[in-house]
Amino acid sequence: MNQYSAIIIDDERNLREALERMLIRHCPEIVLAGSAASAAEGREMLKLHKVDIIFLDISMPKEDGFAFLGTIHKENYAIIFVTAYQEYALRALKASAIDYLLKPVNLSELREAVSKAIQYHEFRKSHDEGKKVYRESLDVLHDNIHSGNRPITKITVAGQFGFHLVNVADIMYMEADSNYTIIHLSGLNKIVATRTMGDFEKIINSPEFFRIHKSTIINMNFLKAYYNYQGDFAELNDGTRLSIARRKVSEFLEAVSHFAK
Repeated sequence: MNQYSAIIIDDERNLREALERMLIRHCPEIVLAGSAASAAEGREMLKLHKVDIIFLDISMPKEDGFAFLGTIHKENYAIIFVTAYQEYALRALKASAIDYLLKPVNLSELREAVSKAIQYHEFRKSHDEGKKVYRESLDVLHDNIHSGNRPITKITVAGQFGFHLVNVADIMYMEADSNYTIIHLSGLNKIVATRTMGDFEKIINSPEFFRIHKSTIINMNFLKAYYNYQGDFAELNDGTRLSIARRKVSEFLEAVSHFAK
């Protein structure tokens, strides 16, 4: 079993100690190099130890987690945010595909976050493009969290073969495929995302995206026409025709009338 060196940076001593105990008892792949009560202490630890994973509190006095990340080569580490942030910030975290844990830390969520962080950390070590996207994702996460309740404009999509940074405005429609989502982008590109369509619906949370069927969400900006001959269909700008569920037709037409104003 491969082992990975980790540090914890959190100004709350009780939470640091609780997380240390959980990692020691339940995550044998993690070797703790130490814990720090501030960003400054964390930087010193990075100088002294080879570190793979950083468990990082976002909200700390003097220098918060994002200010800390601005002082290091953040793409070289797997960052797992540990946070007590409110709902709008959680949506930003989910949109970034960056690993995070909510305080107080749940054991099963900890093990899942560690597993994912290791998997993607290994991927980035052998793919320079993965490092670049990861760095950009952390920057976008910073912007999203500090933008309050404004709409999410960029999301990081974890696919079967790495990460993609996607402009929400470029998404034409999304198709559910079991626990995966096929994201169709303008320009005839598509991404198979390892996340459910319902997750994306909650993250984007925009009236511009309308669920026309249990397995299809369209971006109303790409809607070209509506047909009700031998069924109900939405036609997009590129000619794609998508079936509208019968129970969704009246709601869809109402959404169209509002969107057209």
